[in-house]
Amino acid sequence: MLIDDHFNPRPTDIIVATSPKCGTTWLRALVFSIINRNSFDFNDHPLSKANPRDLVHFLEAHIRGDRSTVSIDGLLSPRLLSTHLPYSLFPKCMTDDASSACRFVYICRDPKDVLVSKWHFANKLRPKELPPLPLEEAFELFSNGVSHYGPFWDHVLGYWKASLEWPKKVLCLKYEDVKKEPSGCVRKVAEYLGVPFSPEEEKKGIVEEIVKLCSFESLSNQDVNKSDTRSRQNPMSNSDFFRKGEVGDWVNHLSPQMSEILDKITEQKFQGTGFSFH
Repeated sequence: MLIDDHFNPRPTDIIVATSPKCGTTWLRALVFSIINRNSFDFNDHPLSKANPRDLVHFLEAHIRGDRSTVSIDGLLSPRLLSTHLPYSLFPKCMTDDASSACRFVYICRDPKDVLVSKWHFANKLRPKELPPLPLEEAFELFSNGVSHYGPFWDHVLGYWKASLEWPKKVLCLKYEDVKKEPSGCVRKVAEYLGVPFSPEEEKKGIVEEIVKLCSFESLSNQDVNKSDTRSRQNPMSNSDFFRKGEVGDWVNHLSPQMSEILDKITEQKFQGTGFSFH
């Protein structure tokens, strides 16, 4: 409702959308690099000095209660924003294809890896007076749809169905695909955003430069992202956003029964939608 009341979308806005722990930091870095590739030198890039969350404004953090939206309103177009909100919660002025306002780039991930990543993240950030959250409890909550920003499967389907209906407005990516073919996905995002790579850029290896710059190894090794400083105003440090960045780490944590249950839920939820993680 606050977005509906206070946010003024522009046709050129680009929204990086994710369910938490699905590759938010990575996608922010990739989209920022693609859009601004002619503005910065790769040898002295903003991503070597700032965490991606400092370069891509988090929509929910700027529209809360009576907080001003001046910091967003003052951004030059195209504005690059990010969100964890489900597609269904955005006002029609942002999602109605006829209005042509806003484009969404969405990334999702195998729910088994999402669960493990969320569990690690929650325990890392929990108040120290609280005991660690057992994996079994985290599994029960996640399986029953108790997640930040709503059930994981509903979140994915909201953006997936929108991408089928309005492919020029919503682009859906899978974390696993980006890991497997990062260069192809970078080209796909650039094409979707209307800034395809020129033959000259391809010859210069700009795509590969972006992939290298935004890789887990590169970002996690920047001094700015090694910082573990937290505060009341900013309870999450930059280092909190980097753990492993791997596909399939769930096998080191989930029991075969947990895996089977999550796979069955995923199959049931996505049946007949055309969407699959395999």
